[in-house]
This record gives sequence, C-alpha cells and structure tokens, in this order.
Amino acid sequence: MTSTETSTETPPDFEKTPETRPGAAPEPAPGDRRRWFALAIVMTAAFMDLVDVTIVNIAIPSIRQDAGASWSQIQWITAGYALAFAAGLITGGRLGDIHGRKRLFLLGIGGFTLASALCGFAANPEMLVASRILQGGMAAMMVPQVLSIVHATFPAHERGKVFGLFGAIVGLGAVSGPLLGALLTEWNLFGLEWRPIFLINLPVGIAGLILGSRFITESKAPKALKLDIVGVVLVTLGLLMLLYPLTRGRELGWPLWGYASMVGALGVFGALVAYERRKAARDGSPLVELSLFRVRSFAAGVAVQTVFGIALGVFFLVWTLYMQTGLGWSPMKAGLTGVPFSIAVSTAAGMSVQKLVPRFGRKVLQAGALTMVVGVLLYIWESERYGLGIAPWQMALPLVVMGAGMGLIFAPLTDAVLSEVPREHAGSASGLINTVQQMGNALGLGLVAVVFFGEIGDRLTASEVGPAFVNAFQHALGWVALVMFAIFLLMFALPKRPAQHVEGGTDDAVAVAEADGDAAEGPEAREASEAGPADERGRAVAV
Repeated sequence: MTSTETSTETPPDFEKTPETRPGAAPEPAPGDRRRWFALAIVMTAAFMDLVDVTIVNIAIPSIRQDAGASWSQIQWITAGYALAFAAGLITGGRLGDIHGRKRLFLLGIGGFTLASALCGFAANPEMLVASRILQGGMAAMMVPQVLSIVHATFPAHERGKVFGLFGAIVGLGAVSGPLLGALLTEWNLFGLEWRPIFLINLPVGIAGLILGSRFITESKAPKALKLDIVGVVLVTLGLLMLLYPLTRGRELGWPLWGYASMVGALGVFGALVAYERRKAARDGSPLVELSLFRVRSFAAGVAVQTVFGIALGVFFLVWTLYMQTGLGWSPMKAGLTGVPFSIAVSTAAGMSVQKLVPRFGRKVLQAGALTMVVGVLLYIWESERYGLGIAPWQMALPLVVMGAGMGLIFAPLTDAVLSEVPREHAGSASGLINTVQQMGNALGLGLVAVVFFGEIGDRLTASEVGPAFVNAFQHALGWVALVMFAIFLLMFALPKRPAQHVEGGTDDAVAVAEADGDAAEGPEAREASEAGPADERGRAVAV
C-alpha cells in the first residue's frame, strides 16, 4: 500500500507532497498498467546497451579481418565506447533531472540507434571508431534515465520487485551478448560479416523510440536546476585522465605520462569536490550532489559498486581470452558455455529482491559475495585439474555458483543504493551509480595487464600458448576471489535491513541516514510505517 492509500485525510502540516510539486512525476495509481509498459521499454534499452558492450568482443577477429583494422584501432572500437560512456554518465543523469528524463531517454535511444547504423555501415575502421565513440555518448544520455524513470514512476512498495527484474535483465544481457555476437558473426547474414551485431539495434531502437514516447511519463527535478558547465568539464577531464592511461597503458608499455595522468586525475577530482560544494551553497544546482554521500546506504553502496566493477572487469575479459585463445574454442562454443551463468544470475536476482532480502536483509548480499568466492575457487580447481582438456559441462558448476552469487548481489544492491535517494536527485544518483560501475570495470581491465598478461611471456610458441593462458587465468581468478572477499567486508557498512524509500528532499534522506542505518528494525521505524504519510521535514513516507 502506498502512502496515498494509508490515510484519507491530509495532515495539517502536509502542505505539498513530492508528487504534487511542480515538475515532479505524479505517483502512479496502483491499477495503472502504463508504468509496466514503460518499464518494459526502459529495460529493453538497458538490455540493448549491456549486449552492445559485450557483443563486440566476440566479433573482433571478424572485424579485424574484414575491415582491415589494426590492433590499435580494434582496441579503440571497444575502449572508445567505454570512455565516452563513463565520461558522460553523470552529465546525462543531471540533464534528465533538468530537462526531463523521458525527453533525455528518447534523445539517447534515438542517438544510440543512429550511431548503431553508422557502426553497421562504417566504410573504414576510422569511421567505426568514431561511430562507437558517438554510440557511447548516446548511451550516457539513455542509461541514467532508466533507473531514474523507475525511481520516479513506481511507488516505493513496488520498487523491490522492479529492481529484481532489473537484476535479471543485467545478468541476461551480460552473457547473452557474446552468444548473440557468435550467432550473428557465424551466420554471416546477407554476406555482411560482423555488421549485423550493430544493425540489430535498429528495429529495437526504433520500437523503443515510438513506444517510449507514448507510454513513459515525463518527470524532472521538482525545483529549477541549471547545468553545471564547470562541473561537466571537471568530471569529464578527471575520468579521461584516469581511464585513458588504463585503457592504453599496456599497448604503450605503461609510459610515465600515464602514471602522471592518473595521479593528476585525483587532483582534478579534489578540485571538483571543492567547486561542487561552493556551487551547491551558491545556487543549489551542482552536477554532483555531494549531500548524497551523507546518506549511509548511498555512500556504502557506491563503494561496493566500484569494487564489484573491478572484479567483473577482470573476470569477463580473462574468461573470454581463456576460452578462445587458451583453449582454442570457437566463439559459438564459448558463448554457449556462459548460458548456465546467465540463467543462475537471472534466477538468483529475482529471488534475492522479492523473497530473501526482505527477510534477511544485508546478509543476503554478503552471502552472495561469499558464494562468488566459492565459485571462483571451484573454477580455479577445475581449471587446474582438467587443464586444456576441460569441457564446457565441467565449467557449468562453478559458473552456476558464481552466477547465483552475482544475482544475490546485483539487484538488491541497486535498490539499497537508491532507496534513500530523493526523487529530485534520482538522475544524478543514477549517473553516479553507472559511472562508478564503469570506473570499476575500467580499473579491472587495467589490472588485467598486471594479473593476467603479466603472467604470460612476451614470446610464446604455438605449443606454449594454451598452458600459459590457463596458468594466467588461474592467477587472475585468485585476485578476483580476494576482491570479492573485500566486497564482503565492505558490505558491513550497508544497513542491516532494507531502508525505506525517501520521497522528500535531500534533508529527508540525510535525516533518515543519520538516524541510524539499522533503524528499520526499531520501534520508531515500525511506528513510522504505520503512521501513513509524513510531512516534508524529515519523516519517511510509509511503504
């Protein structure tokens, strides 16, 4: 039951609910089915982005052979997307707060579709690289609006179920991308070689654009905001200074300027924090809402998201190299091997949010981290035991265990991070969540050069490639296990129980967080839950 249903009278001190403020999205009626159509549309867009990130890796040999791309250009086909995506996420989220999340979502999905067409019809590698950078920039407009639209469209008591579906979609997209890429590449539709991996986005994007304009409800920040241009410049500069050396470092031999750039990025981020504080005090329109970090669930969740991204960045890349280069498997065989992982992630994500977390709280996420550690160690053991003769069915058990652990973490973690975030900052918070995920992935990809390629000799004979890659895979997974255990420890900073979703302003969120991260278990929380709607001066809306 939503707050609007718990009482038929308006409290004397309840002047305006967040839902009736100018520019805020109205709380949808329980029987309104349009919000579920809107959910399907934004989830499809999120799935399209997730698939596009992973689908390219499988097709790299075909792109290099057919398009005549150099190894440097091949790297930029993947890195250009990631850099543009990470650099624009926070800005994209804030633009949605200012100009409307529906408007920015439609602009993003339209631009993403156009960029996909340019990728598919690229006449040369240079055009393909430029189109991928454009595609990443459009994704940075589209993706932050997904969580923002969910946060603004669904009442608090339904968001757990929605985030469970989101986690399932994430798990499905993470692994189905390589499988879909393998199918499209091997089928060679109409003699187009690798191009269908991009062209498949066209019908999906056009359908999302048409249906989104009809079913998605517009929402924006309830108070007027302005785009923080200086903040945009500092965020973009800092992220590029950090991510560019990580992306190109191994290829260039880890030059000194790369280390200097990464150290300099810390100074840029320090300047960003100082500027954003002054900006918030002056006109209340900072790009990064620093007050969000005073919310315990948000700050702790962002830290976990970052480290989790590092683990996933390392695993998925070395896993692909291990199967296709080390074991010599075809793209199709490697793609099919990931199906058990995908199914486990989707199943566990749904169970985690809907059944387990409401009952056991934070322990479910911590159990997920430890489950992933067990799966990784099991994978190391099987890889060492079977060596080059390992079969896909022998990988199924560790992949299912790892997938179950990931599903237990991902969906409820997103809900925990956003649960106390006020609606007017949903876009900024969503952009931050996605940005730290991308930063974590980039850091993980940078670490691959150390924990994986560092174990492989520079010059290998054909007979040495397989054993070298198997040994490097085992070494890298050892580091993944350590990172996952670190995540288990970081999760002690999360609230023990699911926090209530805050519908008011930033001060509301801070008040809830400062009261106590575990207060949901106390009598005060139960009284608030039974009291119905509350005023805007700090009491949470009942869920």
